[in-house]
Amino acid sequence: MSLHAFTKDYLKQHATYFEQVSEYIFYHPETRFEEYESAKYLAEQCERQGFIVERGVGGIETAFTATFGQGHPVIGFLGEFDALPELSQEPSSVEEKRWERHIGHGCGHNLLGTGAFAAACAAKAYLEEHKLPGTVKFFGCPGEEGGSGKTFMAREGVFDGTDLALTWHPSPTNSIMSLSTLANIQVFYRFKGVPSHAANSPHLGRSALDAVELMNTGVQYLREHMPDQARIHYAITNTGGFAPNVVQANAEVLYLVRDVNTERVMDLFERVNKIAEGAALMTETKVTVEVDKACSNYIPNRALEEILYESLQEIGIEPPTDDEKEYAKGIFESLSKPEQKDYLGVMKGFGYVGDGSEFLGKYVSDCIAPYEITTEILTASTDVSDVSWILPTAQLSTSTSALGTPLHTWQMTSQGLSSNAHKGMLRAGASMALTALKIFENTDLLAPIRDEFVEFAKENPYTCPIPEGVQPSPLGS
Repeated sequence: MSLHAFTKDYLKQHATYFEQVSEYIFYHPETRFEEYESAKYLAEQCERQGFIVERGVGGIETAFTATFGQGHPVIGFLGEFDALPELSQEPSSVEEKRWERHIGHGCGHNLLGTGAFAAACAAKAYLEEHKLPGTVKFFGCPGEEGGSGKTFMAREGVFDGTDLALTWHPSPTNSIMSLSTLANIQVFYRFKGVPSHAANSPHLGRSALDAVELMNTGVQYLREHMPDQARIHYAITNTGGFAPNVVQANAEVLYLVRDVNTERVMDLFERVNKIAEGAALMTETKVTVEVDKACSNYIPNRALEEILYESLQEIGIEPPTDDEKEYAKGIFESLSKPEQKDYLGVMKGFGYVGDGSEFLGKYVSDCIAPYEITTEILTASTDVSDVSWILPTAQLSTSTSALGTPLHTWQMTSQGLSSNAHKGMLRAGASMALTALKIFENTDLLAPIRDEFVEFAKENPYTCPIPEGVQPSPLGS
């Protein structure tokens, strides 16, 4: 039996099982570093499949590794399972219907973690059946959404000793994620002032909320004077209370600063710090700066991408059913007009190249995008990036959602258990597993992958962007 036939046959036989795993994680959505149910369940499934599981790796309660085999090559699969706040949604609906619990898988991580797990299981099954040397590792990676879990894990050496890593992401397209990404740093700015009666003695108060608002205004003026690809976002996380007749003594704002690499991020971060200091001076308040997390920019490994793309082509695509087409149409029609017009923009972020002509009259992708090496940068961030700085890494994306579906929306959550989503999940799992099997069977394939990585690393040594003293923390803690 050929490698791709083995892979497709294994995942076809076990499709119902992996769909059930995805469904469990979907119905137990948890935000960063609080994925207690999801991590426990997924780790237990790894043990059920014969992996040796180590929990709490990297000092993170919800991080784990699952290992099978011995010796090299050691091939890792990166799985995520965290969800997002404010994105609960009834599955398979074309209308927004929120659950009482306002957490949901608006980035498809129930699929992402399960697809990587499926790939690890298929690779393990092949090693067992053919008694081949080598090691399969599944990395249970928490806190990707706003937490940079893999960056913390990288800092603590969790990925050391792994020869290469493979992962994927749900999207509307079938393609290799060949673009680099933006590095970032996320920082709390906490202002402390002096409370006072806002009417009787306003002159005695020093408003922390004023400082936050002045800081935000200062950053707005900075936007004109920063590099084109840089991004700055913020959320006011503490306005100082609900009493307008009290001068707010405490206020807090959370900033996310992005740029093309860590060095430029740190330069921009220092400029934001100066604005915060200026706001504190103007209001006679005090400001403390606390780094929450950070991540590097992604470094693609082209030699590994080529094997992954070849594998995706060999696995191929099942044509969408009439029901899947109709559901995708309903989702597309629920998007705003600007979202519909920008449907290619969403796909290009995941490596799609083309003018979209193959999608005329369609609402779901039924083809594989060409693979092209590009120097373009995806203006988003991922903690997969820090893994890519310490070992060769490649990513793909498969179609799990209707054309134009943006990530972090109720529409993405709604499609998380659709038949199209699960077909895409298994397609990704099969493509990653097949890539691993090719390398297990022919270790000579490792040479160009390693050579490319070593050449880069020689001139670009890795420095973790998260300072030593910073520890992973749950959302809002």
